[in-house]
Amino acid sequence: MAENPLNFINYGKNEAVWQQQPEENDSITSLSGQNMQSTAWTTKILPSNNSMSSQVGSSVNVLSYLQQHPNSFPIKNSVQSVFHDASTTALIYNYKPSCSMTHHQVNSVRTNPFGQNDTAFQPQLLPNFSTAPFSSTIQQVDASAPISAIPPQTSSFPCLPDQDTNPDSVVTGAQYLPPASAELLTKVAYRSNARNEIGLHHSFPILNKHSQPQLLNDHYLMNGNYPGGVGSLQQEFARMNYGMQSTRYVDLMQERDLMKYGTDDEEIALPPTVCNPDARCNPSIFRCTLSSVPQTQELLKKSRLPFGLTLQPFRDMKNLNIIQTSSIVRCRYCRAYINPYIYLPDSLHWKCNICYRVNDLPDDFNWDPATKSFGEPTHRPEIKNSTVEFIAPSEYMLRPPQPAVYVFVMDISQNAVETGYLYTFTEQLLIALEQLPGDERTMLGFIGVDSAVHFFQFREKSSPQQLIVEEYNNIFLPVNYGLLVNLRKNVDVIRLFIQSLPALYESNSSTSCCLGAALTAAHQLIADIGGRITVLLTMIPDLGPGALKSREDPNQRAASEVPNLCPANDYYKRLALECTGHQIAVDLFLMNSQYSDLSTLADMSKFSTGCVFHFPNYHINHDHLQVKRFQKQLNRYLIRKIGFEAVLRIRCTKGLSLHTFYGNFFVRSTDLLAMANVNPDSAIAAQVQMEENLIGINTACFQAAVLYTSSRGDRRIRIHTLCLPVTKDLSAIFSHFDVKCAISLLSKMAVERTLVGASLTDSREAMVNTVVDVFGAYNSAVSRISRTSSMLSPITSMRLLPLYVLGMLKHRAFVAGQSVRLDNRVAALLLFRSAPLEVIDLELYPALYKLNHFVENEADPPRLHLSFEHINRDGVYLLDTGSCVYIYISSNVESSIIKRLFDVNTFEKIDDESPFEALDNPFSSRVHNFLRKLSVYRTVFAPVILIREDSPIRSLFSGRLIDDRTESSHSYIEFLSHIRQEMRK
Repeated sequence: MAENPLNFINYGKNEAVWQQQPEENDSITSLSGQNMQSTAWTTKILPSNNSMSSQVGSSVNVLSYLQQHPNSFPIKNSVQSVFHDASTTALIYNYKPSCSMTHHQVNSVRTNPFGQNDTAFQPQLLPNFSTAPFSSTIQQVDASAPISAIPPQTSSFPCLPDQDTNPDSVVTGAQYLPPASAELLTKVAYRSNARNEIGLHHSFPILNKHSQPQLLNDHYLMNGNYPGGVGSLQQEFARMNYGMQSTRYVDLMQERDLMKYGTDDEEIALPPTVCNPDARCNPSIFRCTLSSVPQTQELLKKSRLPFGLTLQPFRDMKNLNIIQTSSIVRCRYCRAYINPYIYLPDSLHWKCNICYRVNDLPDDFNWDPATKSFGEPTHRPEIKNSTVEFIAPSEYMLRPPQPAVYVFVMDISQNAVETGYLYTFTEQLLIALEQLPGDERTMLGFIGVDSAVHFFQFREKSSPQQLIVEEYNNIFLPVNYGLLVNLRKNVDVIRLFIQSLPALYESNSSTSCCLGAALTAAHQLIADIGGRITVLLTMIPDLGPGALKSREDPNQRAASEVPNLCPANDYYKRLALECTGHQIAVDLFLMNSQYSDLSTLADMSKFSTGCVFHFPNYHINHDHLQVKRFQKQLNRYLIRKIGFEAVLRIRCTKGLSLHTFYGNFFVRSTDLLAMANVNPDSAIAAQVQMEENLIGINTACFQAAVLYTSSRGDRRIRIHTLCLPVTKDLSAIFSHFDVKCAISLLSKMAVERTLVGASLTDSREAMVNTVVDVFGAYNSAVSRISRTSSMLSPITSMRLLPLYVLGMLKHRAFVAGQSVRLDNRVAALLLFRSAPLEVIDLELYPALYKLNHFVENEADPPRLHLSFEHINRDGVYLLDTGSCVYIYISSNVESSIIKRLFDVNTFEKIDDESPFEALDNPFSSRVHNFLRKLSVYRTVFAPVILIREDSPIRSLFSGRLIDDRTESSHSYIEFLSHIRQEMRK
């Protein structure tokens, strides 16, 4: 599968069939019923000829023994297994006994690792020692042979140590048990290998990937499965700090260049007790604010860190494994799905990592489709990948999967005609018409709205007929058929209709809009089916149900308290809830030049899992930037993947729970979200609370499952599983604080607080208090080295929290004392509510680069702090804000750079309204390659805007330099001083 991740694999009758699927960039594995065969294997670790004195007695101290025989044991050895894939390279690990052993396993027999009289499991120990690498071969034996046919054993481990063995002594009282290998191993634990059913006591190193990286990698690359049981193993690993490094801190009051430490995410090592510790959930999809979870409630309170999750459940993925199987393996108690972080105590059972209960493992789960044989369950895609998708069987369906249905509600008033948006809309719809997600059942509908509601009835072999209903206070569907048309069967008729739309209303003189009536009609039209309603609006609805009035006072735009950020009424909320009940989502494109009360209109999208797109001052002839944005975002919106009639559930490890969600959805129960539609560009967040201490637990897991209907008409389940280590080390919790995830959660919390009625001042104070609490707790924890003039932070990403919070305070969504139109402010707030982490990251703290770097370098330039301190008079700079990319040209730039970049000779001749195009020279090529690199994973179109130093729009660039002081806000240094003063109180 790894070699061909884009193919459909259908396994039936032990034969593999590969089928290309160009429509979906996914891989599908079908695991249907196989002919089960009883199979057994023998693993032999062969001895070499090198011998060594056998000084193994009843009481061996490994430390003293190694001091006496420093060269007696190999540092590391390799074992090669051909059980699964002979092409794979040897797996290297530290544990290996220094003598020959032969192990036997029969599939139908469960073994007892501690049983002294178990005839199915009697490891043979031959005292033949070696320092040369061992080899391993796998031999298939006859499973039907009697037990007596298995080669005789010379020992059955009559005296294996208990689980509470003294860690200073590896083993006691075992006559033939060899000593440990030469590394300084100090932890003793029991580990059962589900592949060979070998019960052994051996040592584990302290997991410290920074101080002992080679030891960690060599020791835990062993391809085995580990139990997550109880006893000393969990206690030992609970005392370890996975991925911890020695505490390093920085004084924010003294350090001016925080970017030199990098901004990349840190990967935390997982304990080897999980089935696949190498599996990682994509952090762009699912992540937690605490990469190391506190063991106790007291520890969490002491850290004062926000504890929550961010999730982009339907994000586009290049290598999504889609599995088709007759039975989906789930925990019979908590209903969690099997995943890489479960525990395998043996080959017949699995232990759930959510509720810790043991379940039976289906027989066919041991079938390895790659080798067409029975083997380890670890080679199943469910165990190898933290994100998988199942094609759901019939029991996951309450009704037949719905078809893709798209209804467009278009503003056709005089104001809408003047903006010219209909030309852009129809142009993009014609381009994307045959790329709309769906199958042969896909249906379209069109409704126009001004002071009346305009319907269009499609009839066979004739042009659509327009039906106008003026009774907007009592709206009804004028006919029972023809208002929805099948796209595949009528594509030519639909094309002609779309082409005629702009001219049809070119002379419309109606100046009103009864949007509420049009939405009610659209809901009635597809209530029995479900689907998506797309609203294109240019003015405030002023007629009929849901009519609104202007609430904006231009004199209050720069006030510290901004009024009217919450909805004026609940009409659109109630309508959205009715739509959600019928599996209908409502998306809004607002292209207004006057106040339109977006805070009220947005409820139609929030509670129906829709989206809001805002294009202020849109005009087809006067604002080419907004026209380009509308074109690109509409095209993306029309052709991106979509899921219908979806529900999302997030499960947590026992002791944790979710208590508040943020985003666009309807909360059906404490952990279940109803989503009429899901799209790849929206994200949600949730707060986590600790109900019980996680004593004896070494990992905390979260699993998100989205059940939805694909545009192809089948039910699917997409599952993301996140696993994090549990620690009782406060310094580890601070060091592994994920500031990007935290700032995404905090911004969504602030938006929700602001839009439901709290004052803007309260939201801003809550942001500042978060920084005060976090750094107050950290500086108290390190008070022995803290000075009154310092503000200490771990050198990890926590050091960036004040920068991001300052960026949030200065963002147009939350800024105070600066004139911002009310709809523009609300649009910025709505962006944070549903935006994924990458978008929020750049919105709050844009990325600044100096392009002069590419004159003599091909490598990417370093990221700079957002301050004019780093802006030189001879530089050209790129500022990536996520939604826009600004190219700032200083006045004293060398003429050679200007010529190679803009194809003019002097600064004065640069046309900042012309497109920024690539030229035929190395410098220009490097700059544009860098631009393309920045936009690789961007789902939102970001236009490139040229800004000269003397340009009237220079404030677009200078206003995003977060570190500098403005008339209404602090500089970064002043903000730190304020935080430090608050910490002292």
